[in-house]
Amino acid sequence: MTSADQPSRHRLVGRDAELARLRALVDPVPDKSRVLVVLGEAGMGKTALVAEVAKWASGAGVRVLSVTGREPESNLAFAGLRQLLRPVLAQIPGLPVRQASALLGALGLAPDPVAPDRLMTCMAVLTLLSDLSAASPVLVIVDDAHRLDTEPVVLLLGVCGIAPPAGFDWGLPELHLKPLPAPEAGRLLDQQPRPLRGRARRQVLAQAVGNPMALIELARAVAADPDAGRRWGTGPLPLTDRLTDVIAAQLATLPATTQHALLLAAIADSADLAAAAIGTSGLEPGALVPAERLGLIKVDTSGVRFTNPLVYSAVYHSTPFAMRAAAHREVAAALYGQPDRQAWHLAAAAVTPDENLASLLAATASQVQRRCGASTAAQTLERAAELSPDLDMQAQRLVSAAMVAAPTGQAEWVHDLAIRALVLTREPDLRLFARQLAGWALAWSNQHADALSALIPVAREAAGFDPLGAWDALAFAASVAYKSGEPEGVQAVRETLALLNDSAQRAPDRAQQPAVEALRLWIRTSTGPYRDRTEILTRLKQGAHASLGEHYLSRAGATAWILDRSDLAVSLLQAARSLLQEPAVRAASGGSVSPLGWACLDVGRWDDALKVAAETDDLVAGGQMDIVSASADLITATILAVRGEGNAARARISRALASDPEESRSVIARARHALGLAALADADYPTAYGQLRQLFTDDGAAWHYHVSYLGVADLAAAAARAERRIEARALLERIQARIDGTPSPRLDQLLDRAWGLLADPSSLDTYFEKALSDPAGDLWPFERAQLYLDYGEWLRRHRRINDAKPVLTAALEVFRQLHARPWVQRAEAELRACGVAVPDVPTAPDVLGRLTSRQRKIIYLAAQGHTNREIADRLFLSQRTVASHLYRSYPKLGVSGRHQLHDLIARAGQGPEAQHGD
Repeated sequence: MTSADQPSRHRLVGRDAELARLRALVDPVPDKSRVLVVLGEAGMGKTALVAEVAKWASGAGVRVLSVTGREPESNLAFAGLRQLLRPVLAQIPGLPVRQASALLGALGLAPDPVAPDRLMTCMAVLTLLSDLSAASPVLVIVDDAHRLDTEPVVLLLGVCGIAPPAGFDWGLPELHLKPLPAPEAGRLLDQQPRPLRGRARRQVLAQAVGNPMALIELARAVAADPDAGRRWGTGPLPLTDRLTDVIAAQLATLPATTQHALLLAAIADSADLAAAAIGTSGLEPGALVPAERLGLIKVDTSGVRFTNPLVYSAVYHSTPFAMRAAAHREVAAALYGQPDRQAWHLAAAAVTPDENLASLLAATASQVQRRCGASTAAQTLERAAELSPDLDMQAQRLVSAAMVAAPTGQAEWVHDLAIRALVLTREPDLRLFARQLAGWALAWSNQHADALSALIPVAREAAGFDPLGAWDALAFAASVAYKSGEPEGVQAVRETLALLNDSAQRAPDRAQQPAVEALRLWIRTSTGPYRDRTEILTRLKQGAHASLGEHYLSRAGATAWILDRSDLAVSLLQAARSLLQEPAVRAASGGSVSPLGWACLDVGRWDDALKVAAETDDLVAGGQMDIVSASADLITATILAVRGEGNAARARISRALASDPEESRSVIARARHALGLAALADADYPTAYGQLRQLFTDDGAAWHYHVSYLGVADLAAAAARAERRIEARALLERIQARIDGTPSPRLDQLLDRAWGLLADPSSLDTYFEKALSDPAGDLWPFERAQLYLDYGEWLRRHRRINDAKPVLTAALEVFRQLHARPWVQRAEAELRACGVAVPDVPTAPDVLGRLTSRQRKIIYLAAQGHTNREIADRLFLSQRTVASHLYRSYPKLGVSGRHQLHDLIARAGQGPEAQHGD
């Protein structure tokens, strides 16, 4: 949510289902009483939700009476009642005399003091609410109330905790607020005044665990102290001083033994807590009872859990460092046989550099990576560097930390580590490696010019003594040049390629030769897709792919993709991805994820392409892999556009462009192509032509030397339908004359289709038949089906009906398989014009029919706003199984995430089959 304690000026995030249920209390206007108890731990956003429904109710003509519980008034009788009834005090004298006297007396408004009469006061309140509801429905937002039966009064009760309070435990309807799922938590961070990115963002998301208040407060604290993420990499992020002081005042009322037990619980993570409880006396269950009674923690057989991440942070940071350090050492002493965790706690307690401790910490990095992942291992090495007295050793460990962090995609962090290392050391090899890492980070954060300026000199300098390092640096530079599409960058990479090929460098080791060859072919292909294509493809097929690691296998796959061997690309890129186990590393593996998504799209595996994009989007959104996020959005947008979801496609395109501040030509060209396809799907041909025309300059030069050509046939289609044939025909001549090299079979097919749409009518048949004569065109099914459709239309218009029918039928079959609804409708219309009886296109409910029974149930519950945990509990599944079913279902439904499910179910007009059994 955008605020946990105050009504937001923005749309509440991640609470659509909850808001819908709350609004249903007052819309339509109730004709009888309704009651709902809203439950949730502190910070889950009850106040913001209640405020939102109050605003909605007021706008619908419902009178709203509300009261907020206040700690200082907790012992004052009827204090909340007076706050609740303040807006209608003038109507109390109109009540029956005894009721009016009792109520005025209870509120302290009677001229003569009277003894409180609780029963008569309750009757008076009920009568008053009944009278008010006769004029208009009433919404009562209160923390102490009694039931009304037939009056149009809605009672909404917000309660902190997971169970209703005494007096409201008689089976009233309940709404339980759960933590926000990761995507919604990220969206909430994006709405903050200073959205977090990179390492700090990941720390806030991990620490807040979906608690809206924690997300907002931690983001605010980090925004005020940008270095907090680095300084507190080994512990919880701090809060603002104000909030820490407020929580610390509550903690100060606890016994000293309880305060110490809370500190141990805050210091020992879940992996350490069991051992710490056995090995220390401070974590005895009895010491935690006062904190549990206050609702600060939950204690059960699984251990100790803070009910609010803000309390967890305040416990840690309100404690003086000396006491924290002693507690860390106490926990470390209890962790026998766990040297990595012992070293971590000892490092957290250290104040001055200590080489013995730094060495111990660095030595455990591999073990940490196996147990906790690459990000935690990089933090371990970074802390080891900070504890290193020797500057060169400190620099070496910073570079090692950057190397481990790089596969996680945290570019800003990698850049920071590399720059800090460069400041510390003059050792040439170490500096060269640090410069390459810095260039890598600049490349993935879309700082193209700076990345090329860093990487190309590294490639040139490393050529004489580190061939593989030189080729690796130049391969990254080639990726930057491809993404940016700037001619100067492409030329600089080509010149350096010539230098590496011609220089008298030391030959790489035999073991390195397959990797060097994969890099060399990638550099040649990415800077000249149609140059020497046949020779490069032959060498690629001969490569020893089985011996390559993920990084080099990804380069080989990307090479096949740009060479338009899309089937080979999918095979190689999937093999590369299978070598990665850690989810965050898989998502950040930009060398394989973006080409894999586009290659799956090219070969008609659109469901797989959407799956890749959805997985990537969930894991890297808001991080530092801007180009990967943009690519995932554009893959999704392209498929949505062709499937007739124009508005959703345009929203995705806007997000992709927003994440590309450097305006990469590859991103812009993909965006223009997708926008053109969306307009073609809407039959808005002038707009389609306007978008696609921007793929080329007036003299026929491609805006991007590879991506632009993929839209040439769609440009011709838009021109033909927008009556711009003559202009487009002249442009097509200039485009074809400027192609640098020999077109691939795919580009040949696109060009022949374009000419078939634009050339003189007497020669159209020749171009269509030429394109269809090459069986290689079947490798790109959507483009092939478009060619069939255009040719079938031409045949029908020339009254060659019998020739048109099989061509149009082939097109329709592909379009239906791909669920390309606008193209399905065009093909059906053409077949009907040929006299063929064609059944209607499948309706929205049929979409759900593609799912299994269990998948339909999961999709239906997700559309209602249930989290994976809630769905798992209801259907007796594991959360992992629920997530797996969701990811497999999205592509079948043609959606990219759960935010689109509500509309899909509404269009389908159906729920799942009975919610029992399978």
